[in-house]
Amino acid sequence: MPMQYRPILSIDMVTSCSGSRENRTVRESFRASAPGKLMLLGEHAVLHGNRCIVCAVNQRLHIIVHPRHDAKINIESELGHYQADLQNPLVDTTFRFVLTAIDQHKELLSQGFDLKIESDFSATVGLGSSAAVTAAMTAAIFYMADQNLEAIKIYDHSLTTVRTVQGSGSGADLAASVFGGILLYRAFPNEIIPLKNIHPITVVYSGSKTPTTDVIQMVEKLRNRFPQQFSFIYSAMDVSAEQAAQAVKETDWPTFGQLLNLNQGLMDAIGVSTKKLSDIAYVLRHDSGILGAKISGSGLGDCVIGLGKHENPIGYPLLPLEMSKQGVTID
Repeated sequence: MPMQYRPILSIDMVTSCSGSRENRTVRESFRASAPGKLMLLGEHAVLHGNRCIVCAVNQRLHIIVHPRHDAKINIESELGHYQADLQNPLVDTTFRFVLTAIDQHKELLSQGFDLKIESDFSATVGLGSSAAVTAAMTAAIFYMADQNLEAIKIYDHSLTTVRTVQGSGSGADLAASVFGGILLYRAFPNEIIPLKNIHPITVVYSGSKTPTTDVIQMVEKLRNRFPQQFSFIYSAMDVSAEQAAQAVKETDWPTFGQLLNLNQGLMDAIGVSTKKLSDIAYVLRHDSGILGAKISGSGLGDCVIGLGKHENPIGYPLLPLEMSKQGVTID
């Protein structure tokens, strides 16, 4: 039986709480979860003030919280175990996003807790596990502290955490994890526009992932060498995101698919495609059930997304992913 989620915030609401509590101390266990994401358009352009399209997916990361009567913090996941006292410095590279979120909100916490982190997806497939765990942990902290569970507040605080850990970051994957659905997103100045429609997809994992920071460094080196060309390319990505958003609003999915095809060429132009990624995109593109295909993510690995459901064998491993309207939740 599929798990039922109670949304923290729907797209059309400012707040949606599960009821106020007279006592700020949480005594019952609960679950916070957030979806993974797929970047659809504008992955690299968004780092330079341009717009992108990002969506949440139906595979999620879960944090099960068991409040304690002392100040101890215990964290368990497939990646390892961590234990500390809430009043002490919280340092561990494995759980740095979770611990940074806790550390930045210590003044809200009056008790310790046990955390169990579970994920529907691997951290190696480029679905934004860092953003998802940060969004879920921030929501859990606000719930324990009896704070208003406003999506924009969760996003803002989570973005501070991510940038504290990473030093930078567009926040697009975080926006998808918090708000759900398809979003038109800009980092600088910050703009988040939810788009209500979604569409079936086919997602192929390439079998490898190059660290995002390594890909960005490579692209930036090339951009510094050819700044004028990259200006044109990123401008084209920005316009594509705007046109894609309009296509989603009008449920004009063939146009959205054509924009995916065009932007696959732009990703190739900035050097983040490979022969295998290109081959996957072409196989998808020539399937009668697919309206368009491109790399999803920073490139040199990760996934290729096809808009629609494939009707013929693809010949590559598929990920069981769908777009999802559900963002961060507490239940």
